[in-house]
Amino acid sequence: MAPPLAGLFLESHPDPANAKCDGPSALPLAKLEQFLTQIKAIDDLVKSFDELDTEN
Repeated sequence: MAPPLAGLFLESHPDPANAKCDGPSALPLAKLEQFLTQIKAIDDLVKSFDELDTEN
């Protein structure tokens, strides 16, 4: 399931292995642009669909 994005929170670091905190959860900075491009493409696709009426 991929609802439209209202916000995005993530951590990025040039060298997560040497980050002073939260390194294991940080996205390498070199991969940030590609990640955001992919997330934006998914969000655009989801927003292109008509809303599904699940009431009837």
